[in-house]
Amino acid sequence: MTREAFVNGEYTDYNKSFIHIEDRGYQFADGVYEVFAIIESKIVDYEGHIKRLYRSLNELRIISPIQKKSYKFHIKEIIKRNIINNGLVYLQVTRGVASRDFKFPKNSKSSIVIIGKNSPSDYYNDNFNKGISVKTTNDLRWKRVDIKSLNLLPPVLAKQFAVDNNCDEAWLLDENGYITEGSSSNAWIVKNKTVITRPVSNSILNGITRSTLIKSLEKVGYKYSERRFNLNDIKDADEAFITSATQFVMPVIRVNNIKIGNGNVGKFTILFKEIYFKSISLS
Repeated sequence: MTREAFVNGEYTDYNKSFIHIEDRGYQFADGVYEVFAIIESKIVDYEGHIKRLYRSLNELRIISPIQKKSYKFHIKEIIKRNIINNGLVYLQVTRGVASRDFKFPKNSKSSIVIIGKNSPSDYYNDNFNKGISVKTTNDLRWKRVDIKSLNLLPPVLAKQFAVDNNCDEAWLLDENGYITEGSSSNAWIVKNKTVITRPVSNSILNGITRSTLIKSLEKVGYKYSERRFNLNDIKDADEAFITSATQFVMPVIRVNNIKIGNGNVGKFTILFKEIYFKSISLS
C-alpha cells in the first residue's frame, strides 16, 4: 500500500512529497511540531496536543497555516488514507519559505506537513514487559525547551549517546546535577509510594502524557510530588519510568549502572500504566 502525506494543502504520495529548499524549518529549525499517538484509529488526547501546538506557535510568532478546526480533519484523513490502526501521526508547522535571512520574513506563508505510520501491535507491550535502560548526560539544549520546536540536535546527540552505551533513553542533567527530562520523554521516580517528577518550567517540555497521568493520579487520590531529583534520589528510588506520546508509560529498570528496585518492572509502574490508559481521551 502507498503511504500518503499532507503537504501544504495537498495529499500526496509519501515518496513524492517535497518541501522547498528554503523552507525555514529546513534552514533554521524555525518551526514547531506535535506527535499524536493513535489507538484503534483514534487520536489520543487531541485537545492537549493541539493546545500545546498553538502555544508553541504563539511563542515563536508563527501564524497557523490552517484553521484550528481543520487540524483534526487532516489528521483523521491521514489515519484513514494510511489505514493506521495503532501508530503515530507527526505534524509540523514552519514559518514557511523565504530567501535565507535570520530576520522574520514579512510575507511568507507558514508551511504544514502531516505524516503517519503504523506501529507493530505488540511493540509497546513487549518493551513494557522488559523495561528500558537509561544513560545520563549533560543537558545542552537551549533555554526554551517548553516550546516544542524543531531545534532537536542536542536531544538527538543525547539519544545517540544512550544508544552507543547500550541504553534506550538518555536522562538530561542540569548544571546542578538534577534530571530535567529525557531526550524524548519526561522522567519519573517512585519513592515510598510517592511519584516524583520535575516541575513544569522553561527547563522541560510539559508532556501531554505527563499531564494526563498527573490528572489521573489526582482523580484516584494517589500521591505525587513535582520536585527536582538527582542521581542520589535515583539510587534510593523504588521504581522509575518515563512518559511520552510514543511510549505512554514505560518502566525504567536501570540508570547508568544503577539497578532500579530489583531490576524488574515494578508494581506501581504497572498500576500507573493501567490508570493512564483508563484516563486518556480518544477522538
